[in-house]
Amino acid sequence: MTVAPVCVFAFRRPEHTKQTLNALSKSPLADRTPVTVFVDGPRDEKDVEPVRQVVDIAKAQRGFASLNVLARDENAGLAKSIQEGVSRMMADHGRAVVVEDDIVTSPAFLSYMNAALDRYADRPEVWHIAGYNEPIAANRDLRGAAFWRFMSCWGWASWADRWSHFERDPEELISHFTDADIHRFNLDGAQDFWGQVLANQRGEMRTWAVFWYATIFRNNGLCLSPHFSYAENIGFDGSGTHGFKIDAFSQESLNQDMTPPLPDLIVEDAVALERLRGYYTYRPNRLQRLKRKWRRLVGRLT
Repeated sequence: MTVAPVCVFAFRRPEHTKQTLNALSKSPLADRTPVTVFVDGPRDEKDVEPVRQVVDIAKAQRGFASLNVLARDENAGLAKSIQEGVSRMMADHGRAVVVEDDIVTSPAFLSYMNAALDRYADRPEVWHIAGYNEPIAANRDLRGAAFWRFMSCWGWASWADRWSHFERDPEELISHFTDADIHRFNLDGAQDFWGQVLANQRGEMRTWAVFWYATIFRNNGLCLSPHFSYAENIGFDGSGTHGFKIDAFSQESLNQDMTPPLPDLIVEDAVALERLRGYYTYRPNRLQRLKRKWRRLVGRLT
């Protein structure tokens, strides 16, 4: 197995960064995994101390084959930080696993990621390996993963030849996407991901992941998603850049399967996609409405 490097993107949340790095260090592959932590610079004076704490925590972390901390002096913003950092890792290593500072992973996360990266490296129709899936009840007892068009960025991986196509250009997308494209991009009307493209075009948002999704979509690429998540997001506590708070946004538990069966047939799984669409379109309870409000404001693809 080729062990891919991990890049962690952090900003001003020292406790989140510590949880993210500690979780990664519990992987059986940690001592073979090189990790680079990209720390964005402070936006203003109040960010200086928490950013310094993030750098100190990252430098003190143990358990990996190597750990390199690259801290900016000035703030670049998440979109630019990820685009430049991922491009650097891909150029140096040919593949990379990407985790932000609010993502906590299972000990099996790196095993799953590396197995999938090896398995599909020479299959150009596969563009993205996701570690997260929505907590869909019908998937709870399923092993393995499925292919579909949708891209989740809460712990993911890809290869340099795919990432090289990444382009963040809302005007270009708007000029080329047809109504039919937009409908498919929005999971056949289940969600409004296209709204994020429009919000970026208007300057109301500056995000990156919706454009990676669009890049994959335009190239007819597929994304591998586990039926049962290897990752969860711990950032819905008001600490993030957008400051929106949701009291509960986590999996009940995380996938511990070190050797999941991976699909041989590389086509979109219609059953898995319909379950995802159903998850998004069923009548939500109060918590789901809060989650969707957050998604409309800053998007699941941030």
